[in-house]
Amino acid sequence: MSDLQPLVGPTYDGLAALLEDEGAWGAPSLCERWLVRHVVAHVTMPARLTPEQFGAELAAAHGDFGVLSDAVAERDAALPAPALLEQLRSPVLHAWQPPGGGAAGALSHAVIHSLDVTVALGRPPAAPPAAVRAVLDALVASGGSWFGVGLADVRLEAADVGWAWGSGRPVRADSGSLVALLAGRTLPDGRRLAGRG
Repeated sequence: MSDLQPLVGPTYDGLAALLEDEGAWGAPSLCERWLVRHVVAHVTMPARLTPEQFGAELAAAHGDFGVLSDAVAERDAALPAPALLEQLRSPVLHAWQPPGGGAAGALSHAVIHSLDVTVALGRPPAAPPAAVRAVLDALVASGGSWFGVGLADVRLEAADVGWAWGSGRPVRADSGSLVALLAGRTLPDGRRLAGRG
């Protein structure tokens, strides 16, 4: 797929529509230690922080993006849900691309984090099927290197679409759950793809 950016906005819009029900905001996500509201606070950073503010946050975190992510998610998760929903729908967020990541990075960020919410809640993906498929294809093309998962002797099979990859021990799940597994997440049923080695 040559143009991935148009799939980013519908992914965030779908997540916003799901989260109109404020009862889900305090539920655990697939991200370790993060509730749904932390995930939303994280993904909406580009709609809230100017490049200068982001630089200041990164400097305060001594250049460690993981520390920055946790600090901003913890702080900004306290923002009112309507404000975070507005940021999910922001054209600024929909057009944002991570430095060096381009449209593929923007889509991967949107899809994976939206699945952190929907898979944890037992809901269908907020992302369009084409977006989930594009990220699934990108993750297997990387050989599991993005998130350090081992794909040797594994056959991935999507139960909801005609998609399969690899050979070996079968791992069957819906396409969204397969993306979550390839992103190093543990599914609610306890399944995960082991790290390399």
